[in-house]
Amino acid sequence: MLDKNGRPITIVVADDDPDDRMMIEEAFEENRLKNNLAFVEDGEQLIDYLRGEGAYTETDRRNPVGVILLDLNMPRMDGREALKIIKSDPQLQRIPVVVLTTSKAEEDILRTYDLGVSSFITKPVTFDALVEVVKVLGQYWFEIVALPSDFAA
Repeated sequence: MLDKNGRPITIVVADDDPDDRMMIEEAFEENRLKNNLAFVEDGEQLIDYLRGEGAYTETDRRNPVGVILLDLNMPRMDGREALKIIKSDPQLQRIPVVVLTTSKAEEDILRTYDLGVSSFITKPVTFDALVEVVKVLGQYWFEIVALPSDFAA
């Protein structure tokens, strides 16, 4: 997907599990989604990435962040706290956040929607099921939904 200036949209994946990150990347490749993927390992890195701070001050910001895939259970700062910061920051709050987590807890579902998450998806247990989830995500977020034109850049 491209933004209004023809730049590819970046999808930021916040997940501390290296195997999950690898499978997500492979699922995007299986679906031939050409979006830039950026990976961070916890909520602190996510916020730094989005704001271009810390280790990410030199990150190429030409490709705007279009969607965040957020795991809830991460070290240092978990996804719930990161979501709270994102949705309270005027510069970041319009970026759609899709929770992609192993949690099935009703409390997590309710709390994240209360904090402004766009969607809540429980991670599939098989790679084939993950490929299907990524396919549907790609169709929904990049073919059907109209995203705001003023992404964080």
